Amino acid sequence: MSVGFFTDLISWLLLVAGGFFFLVGAIGLNRMPDVFTRMHAVSVGDTLGVGLLVAGMALQAGPTLVTVKLFLILLVILLAGPVATHALAQAALHDKLYPLVAGRSGKLVEGDPAIVAPRSSLKPAKTASAKRSAKRPKPVKKGAGPSKR
Repeated sequence: MSVGFFTDLISWLLLVAGGFFFLVGAIGLNRMPDVFTRMHAVSVGDTLGVGLLVAGMALQAGPTLVTVKLFLILLVILLAGPVATHALAQAALHDKLYPLVAGRSGKLVEGDPAIVAPRSSLKPAKTASAKRSAKRPKPVKKGAGPSKR
């Protein structure tokens, strides 16, 4: 067994794994309930899939100019993908599409999260140190009255 065999084996494993993550992203696009979870499934699958595919192709190409070009393409995709996903999410929110959230009954409902599950009901419990500092009176500064000029 030569070095070329192991390079080809690792390369093909990376290519198959990249294709698998693209397939999982496509399945997530069809199976997820709302636009936000669909965008999440596709963006994560694409990012990981492209990274693995480029790594597999770079191993096949060897240390050449093609490998440099592949990694430049990867850089562009890694920078543009999250920006495009964020822009789509902002456009969906602007168009009054809200994510599915767990309502008071525990079922998924679509609506503005501030109305469906107000922030007051989602406040975390205070820690012991926060409770102690809340009970402690604030010190009064001497001579803190109005300035006499």
